[in-house]
Amino acid sequence: MFQCLPVWEMPAARDTLRLLAFMREPGKKPDPHLRQRRVLRAVAAFEFFKGTFVIVMGICALALVHKDTWLIAESLLALLHISTDHRYAQVFLDFADSVTDARLWVAARIAFAYAILRFTEGYGLWRGRTWAEWVACISGALLLPLEVRELLRGVTFIRCAFLIGNVAVVLYMIYIIQANRRERRERRKAASAST
Repeated sequence: MFQCLPVWEMPAARDTLRLLAFMREPGKKPDPHLRQRRVLRAVAAFEFFKGTFVIVMGICALALVHKDTWLIAESLLALLHISTDHRYAQVFLDFADSVTDARLWVAARIAFAYAILRFTEGYGLWRGRTWAEWVACISGALLLPLEVRELLRGVTFIRCAFLIGNVAVVLYMIYIIQANRRERRERRKAASAST
């Protein structure tokens, strides 16, 4: 029977949430890998984001083929109200002047190949595939020297954040690979002991 409690006797919201967290259907075991799956899905979502960003950059590179990149760069600086007398503006304009159609095609191909790798890795992590954990660990570890080099060129918040984030992903993937390997070993021992 439903009983109404006075307001002063009702449990606080945090107590109710705590109680709901420990309640489950009878006979149903808690999923020990729920947290691991959530973190892997967060990493997968980030990989999908990186893949999408790189696809957009590849499309932008293709859009610049057969165009005067110096003129586009100068228009962009004018749009952003950046004087062409500044040193970095001159570097940007010099870079735009040196861009050729062949370089743009190569940049687009590299961008699309990198995006395929990111989408494949994201799909595998989302689906909880072991090979994707290895791909994430190896591709993240391969980027670490480049990020350290960039950090040595000049310490900025963004460079530090990228390095810390990448180190965290690599260390977490190593942890996941080791935990899964340990779990498979224990299952094999239990299966061989029962036979």
